[in-house]
Amino acid sequence: MQAGSVISSPPHAGERGDLRIGGFTAFTTTDYPGALAAVVFCQGCPWRCSYCHNPHLLPTDGPETHAWADILAFLETRRGLLDAVVFSGGEPTLQRGLGEAMQAVKTLGFKVGLHSAGMYPERLAAALPWVDWIGLDVKALPEDYARITGVPDSGRKAWESLRHVLHAAVPYQLRCTWDRTLLSEADVTALHATLGDLGAVSLSVQTCRPPSTKPTP
Repeated sequence: MQAGSVISSPPHAGERGDLRIGGFTAFTTTDYPGALAAVVFCQGCPWRCSYCHNPHLLPTDGPETHAWADILAFLETRRGLLDAVVFSGGEPTLQRGLGEAMQAVKTLGFKVGLHSAGMYPERLAAALPWVDWIGLDVKALPEDYARITGVPDSGRKAWESLRHVLHAAVPYQLRCTWDRTLLSEADVTALHATLGDLGAVSLSVQTCRPPSTKPTP
């Protein structure tokens, strides 16, 4: 689900909190399994994966589209109508105010979902007690991460986050976007096998399809 904009206006300068929001979707049936949810798209990500579907959310100083206070006010009106609120991005664990925001959502009676790529394992571990379901991107085996993310040592941190998720009592989904220019079929097979050895239940693989090109006349 790509970021949408449905309510409110950006906060004025000087009124920004610790949760920088680059988009908001008021209703989705696909971002939290079996639940009706809203999605908060957090601004900023330190990685530069070529197949990112929300590239406008990558810059940490990208434009804010919503104030968190306005989203909370909107969620107040959806109590009993929505089941969950999902924090996506960008990378939500980049945000200093993520834990506080999750607690606020819990107080309103919603389940909390989290989409993460796991680049901040300590922050992810700190957020997990507030999370009811997590979708974690597992892009490749650790040694193959840098050619996808453009960031050295990114695989070590991502797989540390993976271990936190596997050891937590939190329902999860592991997802991999398969760009055949970056990972071979053998790479994906090895990824499945290694995750199985760690006790992971399953891996959802989505093939990355390059943009279609028009035939030459």
